[in-house]
Amino acid sequence: MTTMTDSSVREFKMPDVGEGLTEAEILKWYVQPGDTVTDGQVVCEVETAKAAVELPIPYDGVVRELHFPEGTTVDVGTSIIAVAVGDGAAAAAEPVQEAVAEEPKPEGRQPVLVGYGVSTSSTKRRPRKGAEAPAAAQTPAVAIQAELNGHGQAAPAAPAAPAAPVTGDRPLAKPPVRKLAKDLGVDLATVVPSGPDGIITREDVHAAVSAPEPAQAAAPRSEPAAPAPSPSAPSSYDTTRETRVPVKGVRKATAAAMVGSAFTAPHVTEFVTVDVTRTMKLVEELKQDKEYTGLRVNPLLLIAKALLVAIRRNPDVNASWDEAAQEIVVKHYVNLGIAAATPRGLIVPNIKDAHAQTLPQLAGSLGELVSTAREGKTSPAAMQGGTVTITNVGVFGVDTGTPILNPGESAILAVGAIKLQPWVHKGKVKPRQVTTLALSFDHRLVDGELGSKVLADVAAVLEQPKRLISWA
Repeated sequence: MTTMTDSSVREFKMPDVGEGLTEAEILKWYVQPGDTVTDGQVVCEVETAKAAVELPIPYDGVVRELHFPEGTTVDVGTSIIAVAVGDGAAAAAEPVQEAVAEEPKPEGRQPVLVGYGVSTSSTKRRPRKGAEAPAAAQTPAVAIQAELNGHGQAAPAAPAAPAAPVTGDRPLAKPPVRKLAKDLGVDLATVVPSGPDGIITREDVHAAVSAPEPAQAAAPRSEPAAPAPSPSAPSSYDTTRETRVPVKGVRKATAAAMVGSAFTAPHVTEFVTVDVTRTMKLVEELKQDKEYTGLRVNPLLLIAKALLVAIRRNPDVNASWDEAAQEIVVKHYVNLGIAAATPRGLIVPNIKDAHAQTLPQLAGSLGELVSTAREGKTSPAAMQGGTVTITNVGVFGVDTGTPILNPGESAILAVGAIKLQPWVHKGKVKPRQVTTLALSFDHRLVDGELGSKVLADVAAVLEQPKRLISWA
């Protein structure tokens, strides 16, 4: 059997798949130890604060070890998978039975299928508290694992020292779990681990927060003082009737962005109710047009086009606020964001250069954007650089709302439900298709006059869609 050298193993680290992201959660592994992988092959799917992303491996080889199970949040730059390459790949591909049948050698390094050193388990970690660690186990894998467990560096190989007392060793926990414990004020030394090989999980930390604190052994017989409630968690938690859902990934990023936007940009929201009967008729006509065969044609298409026309007539609304430079940055392009509700939370992908697209092109872009969002495949790049946004709350039967600006943007248009309502048309009360539009804008760079003109223009186009031609 071929001996595998350390140089034949490549460690693939969690990349920064967005701009400035610090961590990602491993949603699904597509490979297992022993599988052969090729350059460019997708090995796992991860969820960042912006989207779910598939990660390709950058080299050929055989999977040696998956360092983290599914559901683990891993810091960017941390190794997540070990792959044997070159001669090491051939050794890793040998049957497991051959490695098991081989007699252990008294000295030197025993070649194994997965992992480093003489370990026979690919997932074996450093000894638990109080256990002795033989010198032969102090290999580069120990250094890597120690780094993953939060140590600055692994101790060099040395003769085994007497077992340390249980309270003297550092609890096993991954960096994200240590950060969670720090944020919640939990001492990891007091947490009972439930993970494999005694590792502390996120659930263990949450359980420690909700568990009552043990009484001190030498405490006086007087009534003990009640522990102060943690500012990060409720003082009581009914596990039978309440469920805690960790806030992470897209939902966590959305929450932070909305708070930042709401308390940074002074919001103003204006409303207008409009008769869109002619627009609805045009939608039905376009559905029968051969040029739109296979394209998504719905009211949102014409609403998006109406907003683009309004921006062309009022270009100063398409801007952003540069706090550092104290400047208003007017954009001469429109990256049109469309708010989309997904199982992972609200995302806002945008159509790049939507202002330059024809109506059929815009229909194709909208269809692709919605389909990709529903599949959870929206890329981080698709959610960056937006200038204005549309949110269609009408699909939920809602009449209107006061939308919060997408960070860095100047305006957001909310579209309410389109309903048959009594409406005065040509001097008579008739049932007409009516909706309410709401436009929120950043009052630092959009004053009331400009915001009102934009909203009025959108309403005018939807009331008389022939303005799509006359105002073009």
